[in-house]
Amino acid sequence: MLFVRNSLLTFLLALSWIAAIGQQPACECFVKGVVKDRHTGQPIIGATVLIVGQSNGVFTDENGRYELRNLCPGNYTLECRIIGYSPFQQKIDLTAGHEENFNLLEQEVHLKDVEITAHRTDAPSSQPLTTISGADLDKTRGQTLGESLKGVTGVTTLQTGSSIAKPVIHGLHSNRVLIMNNGIRQEGQQWGSEHAPEIDPFIATRISVVKGAAGVRYGSDAIGGVILVEPEELPVDRPITGELNAVGFSNGRQGVMSGTVQGGLNFVKGFGWRAQGTIKRGGNIRTPNYFLGNTGISENNFSLAAGYRRKGLGIDVFYSRFDTQIGIFSGSHIGSVTDLLNVIKNGEPFVKSGFSYAINRPNQNATHELLKAETHYHFNDGNRLQWTIARQYNNRNEFDLHRPRNDSIAALNHPELTFKLTSLTNDVVWDHKPIAGKISGQVGVSTLYQYNLMSGRPLIPNFNQFNIGLFWIERYVTSKWELEAGLHYDYRTLKTYRIVNREKIADHFDFGNFSGTAGATRNFSERFSARVNLGTAWRAPNVSELFSDGVHHGAAAYEKGDATLQPEKALNSIASVKYAAPGWSVEVGGYYNYIFDFIYLKPQPEPILTIRGAFPYFKYTQTDASFKGIDISGSWEFVKRTTISSKLTYLRVYDERNDGYLVMIPPNRLDNALKYQLADRGKWKDGFISIGNLLVAEQKRVPPNSDFLTPPKAYSLWSLQAGTTLKVSEKQQLEIGINVQNLFNTVYRDYLNRFRYYADDMGRNASLRLKWKFGA
Repeated sequence: MLFVRNSLLTFLLALSWIAAIGQQPACECFVKGVVKDRHTGQPIIGATVLIVGQSNGVFTDENGRYELRNLCPGNYTLECRIIGYSPFQQKIDLTAGHEENFNLLEQEVHLKDVEITAHRTDAPSSQPLTTISGADLDKTRGQTLGESLKGVTGVTTLQTGSSIAKPVIHGLHSNRVLIMNNGIRQEGQQWGSEHAPEIDPFIATRISVVKGAAGVRYGSDAIGGVILVEPEELPVDRPITGELNAVGFSNGRQGVMSGTVQGGLNFVKGFGWRAQGTIKRGGNIRTPNYFLGNTGISENNFSLAAGYRRKGLGIDVFYSRFDTQIGIFSGSHIGSVTDLLNVIKNGEPFVKSGFSYAINRPNQNATHELLKAETHYHFNDGNRLQWTIARQYNNRNEFDLHRPRNDSIAALNHPELTFKLTSLTNDVVWDHKPIAGKISGQVGVSTLYQYNLMSGRPLIPNFNQFNIGLFWIERYVTSKWELEAGLHYDYRTLKTYRIVNREKIADHFDFGNFSGTAGATRNFSERFSARVNLGTAWRAPNVSELFSDGVHHGAAAYEKGDATLQPEKALNSIASVKYAAPGWSVEVGGYYNYIFDFIYLKPQPEPILTIRGAFPYFKYTQTDASFKGIDISGSWEFVKRTTISSKLTYLRVYDERNDGYLVMIPPNRLDNALKYQLADRGKWKDGFISIGNLLVAEQKRVPPNSDFLTPPKAYSLWSLQAGTTLKVSEKQQLEIGINVQNLFNTVYRDYLNRFRYYADDMGRNASLRLKWKFGA
């Protein structure tokens, strides 16, 4: 009743205010616009716009927009100013509504203990973009990149056991989801379901997900979307700061340590540097009823970065090394077809182990190195030129369950599969100066050359390929509208080399196609906005889809390719509306993605027996498929400091060519959470406690008798989280977080876990997270 009475009182006061306005003189003119950086074209937040000689003025919002209302007709002089930019004045003759945009020129100003930074992102503006940063990102520390994104609506994971997860956006994954690691497209052996991205999430201070086809900006392969892993801007001319993260998990008795230190150099003006490293160790994962043998993990990563800024010039160098060893569940490698079918039927592994940190056969280890150099220059006329080159080296070794026939000590540590992939990328992007203050755009060229050398028993052939892409994007921006259109052309040439019946065979493939996009964003008010995007994208078949032929031990499967596969071509439409008011917000999005010649792994009727054991048998095949779905998310502070939030993901995928459904499509899910924000007490800040529930439906839309095991039943998982921050001093703080997943130790299996044939998923997992930040 109190809430209703207060709402009614507010409404009556608003009516009185409106009536009072109606009795005032007709000063109904207004002036509005956008304030941007003349060099970058990026909006400037917090700039002051005022009328010279009068006291009224406003600040620009997070989009650089301002608006002055209730002005009488007449001549005025507007002034726009903010520290770090030269002030600018403009005379206007005001008779009604007027739009005046400002493009400010950066001014070199030296202020003690003041820093102005901007974060540049090239994500399409007319597509849904979800960003995880700050406290939300901290809650995921210690998890893999794929696991960190599971809280985003429309995103789930493709798992191989409990230690390997790949992100899935609107039902699409692997080579259809492009990952940009610090501005470089991640190139590893991402074609395998158990080949998780070799990226240390501790590098990033923000992770963004672009939903929908984004091939115009990022090239082919971005049919499903893009994941942007972005580190913090380098701390140019700043004192030394840093942080130390420690995370412990009960399940697997896993421990993670990660540290970052950064700063500038007093004797080199405009210089910044950063060093970061992570160590992870974990043992056998436990389901609610038994351990999963040989599921330990060992990881050692580090990165180094340095940069220089001088007026319009910027130079950055970045190096990272990711090194991991992952045990493959031993219960997934079975000697006979009869035993394999019995394990699938009974739902439990034959042999159950205890806890151990040892990583035995089968296992995989991977090393990924990235070296990047980037330079950019902001011209005084507003143009910007950027050049980025990078080299990536991915070395992956896979060890079978059975040791080699040669019993020598050297042979005991010899992998049965070795992949060595080298990738060289070169990108040049020109941002032209804003035209009439409203039109900005980019023109760019990207090249990729890579070669892969494989040794051991055959699975995929050696290959080299070359890509070149050209793109052009333009954006038209007003205070209410943002229109975007672009075109991209990609050409790829692929050469493979293999031995068949002791003869060397070389195959040559050429692929090329256009991608296009057109989108619009409408800001109806500061609270209500809508966006829509129509786009096309395409993807050439990769080497594994064309030529796989053998046991893929990491996935515990036999995979067979098809050299006649054609490129995928997608028509994508996506739209969303968002409303954010004090105390509550809601966002609703819908999408329709039609993919011609969609390539997928199709389970075969019977497992296959090889000299290495019995395995589920899959073949790559093609069809025309439609992906349609809805993403809904919202939050409501229904009581002071108490918020309920919900996320609904609905997806329906249909095989249009064969008039049926497809396998391995994520089931629908509903994620709810109730959070209570604690009041600050002394040095204890930002305390909270929350309880969540994830409800995953049974995937009933599958072809009959199309898999070795029917989809698992629906399941419900509860979680509990709590956290707070201790302000130790002005330059130090300690963040503490507790998280319990699968609170009630529920027995379940996830449909997108490729090891669901053999065992249950992970049981209860409690974690403790500590983060110590030091420095100014």
